[in-house]
Amino acid sequence: MRSKIPNALTWLRIAAIPVMVLIYFIPNLANREVIITTLFVVAAITDWLDGYLARRWNITSPFGAFLDPVADKLIVSTALVLLVSDVRVLEQAYLPIVFIISVAIIIGREIVISALRELMAEMGKRGQVAVDKSGKIKTAVQLVAISLLLYAKPLYGLPTFKIGEWLLYLAVALTLWSMWVYLSSAVRSFNEDAS
Repeated sequence: MRSKIPNALTWLRIAAIPVMVLIYFIPNLANREVIITTLFVVAAITDWLDGYLARRWNITSPFGAFLDPVADKLIVSTALVLLVSDVRVLEQAYLPIVFIISVAIIIGREIVISALRELMAEMGKRGQVAVDKSGKIKTAVQLVAISLLLYAKPLYGLPTFKIGEWLLYLAVALTLWSMWVYLSSAVRSFNEDAS
């Protein structure tokens, strides 16, 4: 039974995606921001928890290693698409076009790195593009930024949307840096093979 818990948490994160979309677009739903932010934060916590449990109980599996990052990318991309599809969000953004480009960069990076990992796995060099510290920091900043942007209401006098927006731009900088780290590592590996 215990061996199924990490993957079950990952599947729950995937199942939360359509629920999140539905809640986001229900008009006049009381406490919509609280509900959707809570759902996203719980999903983010399960992202950490499923990996932690799998490692702690030594029950990692190739399928779990595949599914976990897919679930993470799906829920993050969904949340970002919801934000850029919402006129109310874009009206609050300091520069809406920069906000939209930032979302495109984050989603584009995820596609590029996923494709790179696939290529490296086929070459038997998946370890060359394993998650490193810069990628983990990027993910943490990104998750906090999205949570604040989804909530978007002042909290204890703090402008959560503005804080989330600037954290999103920081996440973009970290996204580009971590992509550079991954691509540089892959290029070095290709050059070693060529020489």
